Amino acid sequence: MKRRRLRHIKELLKYIGVIGFVFVFIFLFLSLLVDNMSDRANQESGESYPSLSQQMWEYQPLVEKYAKQHGVEEQTNTILAIMMQESGGNGADPMQSSESLCGEIGCIDDPEESIEQGVSFYAWIYQQAEEDAALAVQAYNFGPGFIDYIQETDENYSEEAAIAYSQQMYEEAGKESSIYACRREEAEELDACYGDIYYVSSVMSYKEAIEIEQEN
Repeated sequence: MKRRRLRHIKELLKYIGVIGFVFVFIFLFLSLLVDNMSDRANQESGESYPSLSQQMWEYQPLVEKYAKQHGVEEQTNTILAIMMQESGGNGADPMQSSESLCGEIGCIDDPEESIEQGVSFYAWIYQQAEEDAALAVQAYNFGPGFIDYIQETDENYSEEAAIAYSQQMYEEAGKESSIYACRREEAEELDACYGDIYYVSSVMSYKEAIEIEQEN
């Protein structure tokens, strides 16, 4: 009697195990199918996002800290995106803040000092730009003179305005002996080699990728 009961229990456990394996297999198959459909949908819609570095995520608490201190906490993801565009979070000056602090490259060799200066500078130009984030982002790359240019011409930020300003600055510096090197082939074709004329679109792509990661 006991042997028969044990045999029934073993058969029942075996049956339960088979059912459990089937459910796990179905779950994994459906998960893979959903992921593939999502990837295909992104490809078909033309959506693609740049990869994000672990270093950038490690600096997020510092960025949040200084963004809060300077009253631009809601701009934290934009500042993180600027860091990605500037350095990917690498090096002793991840925000590439030396020029805004001392007018030359390499005077900052401490990541926290770089972040504090970068956030402080962004907060200042964000205020000068009357909280126009796109204008402030481009001014982070071009310098605050770009804000004056936009305000004097009664324009709003646009990629066309960024190209025009870059062309003007490149022309004034002297194309042949210019200290500015073209970062993109398109910029060279446009004689717009001052700064990065597509800086805003690059930064905003990183920002979107950051927000997607945070949602997941």
